[in-house]
Amino acid sequence: MEVKLNADVLTDNNAAAAHNRGEFSKNNILVVNLMSSPGAGKTTILEETVRKLSIKYRIGVIEGDLATERDADRIRALGAKAIQINTHGGCHLDARMVAKILPEFDLNEIDIMFIENVGNLVCPSGYDLGQHHKVAVLSVPEGNDKIPKYPTMFRRTELVLLNKVDLLPYLDFNVEEAISDLNGLNPESKLLTISARTGEGFNSWIQWIEGAFEQCKQPNQ
Repeated sequence: MEVKLNADVLTDNNAAAAHNRGEFSKNNILVVNLMSSPGAGKTTILEETVRKLSIKYRIGVIEGDLATERDADRIRALGAKAIQINTHGGCHLDARMVAKILPEFDLNEIDIMFIENVGNLVCPSGYDLGQHHKVAVLSVPEGNDKIPKYPTMFRRTELVLLNKVDLLPYLDFNVEEAISDLNGLNPESKLLTISARTGEGFNSWIQWIEGAFEQCKQPNQ
């Protein structure tokens, strides 16, 4: 017997994403979905980002990991509201997971929400969480092969943060090659070089976020 499956397997996820997006828009919250492989430095980037932005903005963070609350604890130590989602083996967050924990936030008290996805360069990019922007983090120690080897991630992200550039003098990484690979896959994307450890390049990242925040407050955005 042949069974035809006509329903989009992401139908439930997309419905939850639409709900999340409505909640975020209603409260004028900018939402950024941050994705990378494990160890690229997402949490360290978030720590420095929270330090810089919390002077002016109210920050919320959703942390995605297979287990533990270690990353959420790091963000809470900075005074920001952080909720941990443990996927217990799942390789990505989905919109239903996000929808389930949104009531734990007072959305009226948040200007910018960061979602730190599970460390994975494959699955997270395929799931709409209701965010405004998808940002990928790549780190110098990972080497130059990640963009061409994981094209789906980089086709679906509009900004790439190249982290740990303080290690460029010690490792074989070519920034121009990374920019060329990214442009070949996604000409509309942009690459910013940063170091979460030294703060290099962080002003450009903060300016990007502030520009996105102003844009999301505009009608019909």
